[in-house]
Amino acid sequence: MADGLVASETKFTAGSIAGEVSALVMWPPGARAMLVLGHGAGAGMRHAFMDAMARRLGDRGLATLRYQFPYMETGSRWPDPRPILLATVCAAVATARATAPDLPLFAGGKSLGGRMTSMTAAQTPLQDVRGIVFLGFPLHPAGRPASERGTHLADVTVPMLFLNGTRDKLAAPELLEGVCANLGPLARLRVIDGADHSFGVLKRSGRTNDDVLDELADAIDRFVTQLI
Repeated sequence: MADGLVASETKFTAGSIAGEVSALVMWPPGARAMLVLGHGAGAGMRHAFMDAMARRLGDRGLATLRYQFPYMETGSRWPDPRPILLATVCAAVATARATAPDLPLFAGGKSLGGRMTSMTAAQTPLQDVRGIVFLGFPLHPAGRPASERGTHLADVTVPMLFLNGTRDKLAAPELLEGVCANLGPLARLRVIDGADHSFGVLKRSGRTNDDVLDELADAIDRFVTQLI
């Protein structure tokens, strides 16, 4: 690849019920850490946002392992039952650990992928995972502000980085700020001015979507660097 990143695809077993799913590993030269990334509810690991983030993180020396949840692997529109989603997160982290045994490991993802990662970690700490990254934490359904979806975060024992836009309809800024405040020093919140749940910005903001992607990648890079 022209940018020095090397991509390879693999498969792993998400569980006895779910079967095999695909994963895409992207390696930069001299990788400093690996980040396991789950996709959002409506788009898989090859979505343009996921690819752009992986490339930007690679430019900053961070390897990534993107993976499919079973429903996306089979082309279904509806997310799997929660036990299958959580089992897939566990299997993805184990695959990353085997793929990069000498690298510090982080996990998280876009929307659903991030929330399922934290729900998994809240039940049983993910082995070797030093921190969790949320790219748009889905705190509540659109138009129904509430914070119950964040209750499990109190049981997560590793640092968490929340990256959310001020126009995110799935996370009212004041509610997410309250959730993070209650979590104390384990939670770090970076608010992206003018960004929506997909991290898109309006033209009148004077910023581009690429600007936002760079801001996200820089914030993740700082988070990882501080923890390693």
